[in-house]
Amino acid sequence: MEVLEAEVWQARAAAHRERLDGLIGPYLEQRRAGEAHPVEDFLFTYYGHRPGRLLAWHPGAGVALAGAASPGPHYRDTPQGAVVDLEALLPRREKSITWIRGLLAATASRPPHLGCFGMHEWAMVYRLPPGDVRHASWPLRLSPGEIAGLVEERGARCSHFDAFRFFTEPARPLNALQPVRETQHELEQPGCLHATMDLYKWAFKLSPLVPSELVADCFELARDVRAMDMKASPYDLRELGYAPIRVETPEGRAEYATAQRSFTVRAAPLRERLIKECDSLLA
Repeated sequence: MEVLEAEVWQARAAAHRERLDGLIGPYLEQRRAGEAHPVEDFLFTYYGHRPGRLLAWHPGAGVALAGAASPGPHYRDTPQGAVVDLEALLPRREKSITWIRGLLAATASRPPHLGCFGMHEWAMVYRLPPGDVRHASWPLRLSPGEIAGLVEERGARCSHFDAFRFFTEPARPLNALQPVRETQHELEQPGCLHATMDLYKWAFKLSPLVPSELVADCFELARDVRAMDMKASPYDLRELGYAPIRVETPEGRAEYATAQRSFTVRAAPLRERLIKECDSLLA
């Protein structure tokens, strides 16, 4: 067991809080004021992990916090200090950890596909009445007819079930794949923006068994990817400071693929770290 002296773990906890305050502090101020945000709301509404839980710091499994009493229900006191209670948590989490590890490893084993050009967001508004659009308070950059024409011309190549399930019914046959939950391990690939954002989901689902710094790393990546995802969407979010990536043009598609490749590179070491954490827990 690793033992962290009080000054060490307290500094890490403070640094984690300061880092997250910088990332989500302005957003939380907007939310307290009742202002919706079509980009950053997603990170908390879709993923369902409350900001307070993200801000909380945990050292991960096998680490004792010297001089600390148990900081929460998932801890126990030992002579060395408070530790995550593996004996209580692992029996309940083992099946989930195994599933997450399998998905991460399967995704990492495949080459990235970079030719989707963000058509999933366009397929989510394909041939919808204007009042049914998810972010109806924000204008679309193209007319409904132009959006339909683009989706029909380019089709969609979405391999991610949790993105595909939001496609409109008429858009579903236009997708090259028909992903379902049961084929998730078979289809997810590391070039997918949603698979990259989901690293945050798998990280917080492993908490408090993994260090919160890893969760924060995955959150920061997901936040950056979400911004790019919505820049490439059919929504006009320039008022919020998001310059569009015009994937309806060859230049925009090239810009999208370059950014997608960069996110794939950033995601790879985080995915490997999560796999190693799962392996350590399952050993």
